[in-house]
Amino acid sequence: MQRADWRVGKDRVERIWRREGLKVPKKQKPRGRLWLNDGSCVRLRPERRNHVWSYDFVSARTHDGRTVRMLNLIDEHTRECLMIRCERSWSSSRVIAALADVMVIKGVPEHLRSDNGLEFVARDLRKWLAATGAKTLYIEPGSPWENGYCESFNSKLRDEFLNGEIFYSMKEIRVLAERWRIHYNTVRPHSSLGYRSPAPEAWLIETSQGYGKVESKERFPLFHTPDCGEITKQKAALH
Repeated sequence: MQRADWRVGKDRVERIWRREGLKVPKKQKPRGRLWLNDGSCVRLRPERRNHVWSYDFVSARTHDGRTVRMLNLIDEHTRECLMIRCERSWSSSRVIAALADVMVIKGVPEHLRSDNGLEFVARDLRKWLAATGAKTLYIEPGSPWENGYCESFNSKLRDEFLNGEIFYSMKEIRVLAERWRIHYNTVRPHSSLGYRSPAPEAWLIETSQGYGKVESKERFPLFHTPDCGEITKQKAALH
């Protein structure tokens, strides 16, 4: 709201959220860092772009009750969401194909962090990653907090997108997921980045309009923004 030139404080916004029955994030207890000082690979600290990627699955359902599994891939350093791929079911070959599509555009990461799911520990996937030069970082079983960056993204995806939508087809969920991903990368402020979006930090591409070729250009209305784009339209009309 402040980015849209609304002069409003955090306390007032929280009061409005409570009055309207909306969810107000609770204060979190201080937690330790997600890496160790002894250089443990499980807790490897992301230091630069393409240093550490992490990926995980999130489950959703279409209106007919059938399960959809979404493969989310993020860059832990830039916080950019590199991919949200929706499928009814996944295999190691589909994971390889999805990762290959991203690596063609973004390059090959140095490390890939994940849990010990069947698709992630498959021999074909590990062999393919070794051939690309990427190293695998598997967290301890039953310790999702060791993949904290991806778990945090998954919770935002569910709270801000999945919980507010009813999906009637795979095509619909794929289109809406891609739209939300672009909004997450280019519009949504991130507290860890000084309330800036991650895409300007990750996409340093010169264009005459100041947009990245793919990520920074809004291709359709973003209904998940707080004002559905109306504030920006009204300001343009006034000028």
